[in-house]
Amino acid sequence: MGGRWRDGTGRLIVPGAQGGRDPVVLPLEIAASYRARTKGLLGRDTVDGAMLLSPASGVHTFGMRIPIDVAYLDRHLTVRAVRTMNPGRLGLPRLRARHVLEAEAGTMAGWGLRAGVRVSVETEGAVSGGL
Repeated sequence: MGGRWRDGTGRLIVPGAQGGRDPVVLPLEIAASYRARTKGLLGRDTVDGAMLLSPASGVHTFGMRIPIDVAYLDRHLTVRAVRTMNPGRLGLPRLRARHVLEAEAGTMAGWGLRAGVRVSVETEGAVSGGL
């Protein structure tokens, strides 16, 4: 895929853990424009799958209605850190983070999303392992 994503939808693929677990495939919203990244999950009560903000190195939850899980990804789509943020918080930018995944609080652990895991993103038939 080219150097940047566009606003739209796709699928997030979290590889299976060592031991043969199948990968987790989730619906993904992609927010790549300034306007889409600024809006993010504001005003929502639920999230279907996850939202990818790109480029982004940090997020805030001012105006959020629900707590969220936040995963900071490097340019290779490797998770650097995962945090849960309550509404009304400012998350500090993460060193080397290029993208941020957001989802409902508590869901990322169930997907096996943790520091060191490298995810993939599928959009319109293309797969990206990093930018």
